[in-house]
Amino acid sequence: MKVLEGIRVLDMTNVLSGPFATLNLAFLGAEVIKIENPKGGDLARALGCVPEYNKKLMGTSFLAQNSNKKSVTLNLKEPKAVEIFKKLAETADIVVENFRPGVMDKLGIGYEELKKINNKIIFCAISGFGSTGPDAKKPAYDQIIQGLSGVMSINGDKTLNPLRTGFPLCDTVGGLNASNAIMAALFHRERTGEGQFIDVALLDSIMPALGWVAANLMIGNQQPQLLGNDNFTAAPSGTFRTKDGFINIAANKQEQWQSVCNLLGCQELLEDPRFKERENRKKNRFELTPLLEEKLMTKDTSLWVEILNKEGVPSGEILSLEDALNAPQIKHRNTFATVNAEGIGEIKVFNMTAKLSKTPGEVDAPPPTLSQNTEEILTKIGYSLEDIKQYKENGII
Repeated sequence: MKVLEGIRVLDMTNVLSGPFATLNLAFLGAEVIKIENPKGGDLARALGCVPEYNKKLMGTSFLAQNSNKKSVTLNLKEPKAVEIFKKLAETADIVVENFRPGVMDKLGIGYEELKKINNKIIFCAISGFGSTGPDAKKPAYDQIIQGLSGVMSINGDKTLNPLRTGFPLCDTVGGLNASNAIMAALFHRERTGEGQFIDVALLDSIMPALGWVAANLMIGNQQPQLLGNDNFTAAPSGTFRTKDGFINIAANKQEQWQSVCNLLGCQELLEDPRFKERENRKKNRFELTPLLEEKLMTKDTSLWVEILNKEGVPSGEILSLEDALNAPQIKHRNTFATVNAEGIGEIKVFNMTAKLSKTPGEVDAPPPTLSQNTEEILTKIGYSLEDIKQYKENGII
């Protein structure tokens, strides 16, 4: 039995933050039912680098986030569709949405309305800024949040700043925050029988991920430094040139610094007052780097990685995304699963990455085609095939 087996989720979300949250619930066995607009469904269905898949409403962006889910279409501008949704909500444990605040209320299916028919419902609303506050009604995408959170201001170096991260960091962290909160709300309901409203803001969610950088400013009054690929907490700690490319080295401890000097054959740096102590090395990192790179450029990256790791100095190659996706460790950990997507064939999708020994989560169904499960779900809650045929003809489903 999976840990969330028997839990029903009505997933009203689009694109990334919400679908990523519900994906984590689907991995754990929840029945996640995507409630989609009959005209196109989740916006991500038409997003991706393969035009053919986009036309099929199975874009790569959609395929990445929607394994193990079911798809039901409802035109919620129609009163009958709202009635069907409410009937589904009677049977549901969780509702997740990522519209702007107030949209679900306007549709007549906000939290206050749904808890009248199911007082155990857990309702998670994900938005850019949360449901309250001066910015609550503003639109938001990942990059907007990256800018407003300070994330872009601390990336890059003096020649390239501000700089966004290369993937939708804020959407992803927001989705993780939402799934974590939903699990906590389920635990609370197990204890008390009470449902509740969860208000998740992408802007709030990313702030704690700033960690030491934010703490140094808030507590220590130290402004962030633009160090590019260098780690501000230590030196040498960052990216260095080798004979055939680049290497990451994290000599964060004094003994690791000593090992670096011994292995590279530059023991004279150990007594150099600019580099002898940790704080001095940090102050003089831009003088230290070329001295180390002079030695590192005599051998290939892979050889240096082997030499340094063997002596307890954390180091690693900087892989292309393609090489990273196919790395032996990733394959060993089953980070990806292979599924057969309808109309496309075999594809790789994300698997659950936390390995639970008693209740493991995994991919056991491909992302659904639009409206694939409408008949199945509606018949389960009492609608006849004739009803379903009529609703389809009238544009309700």
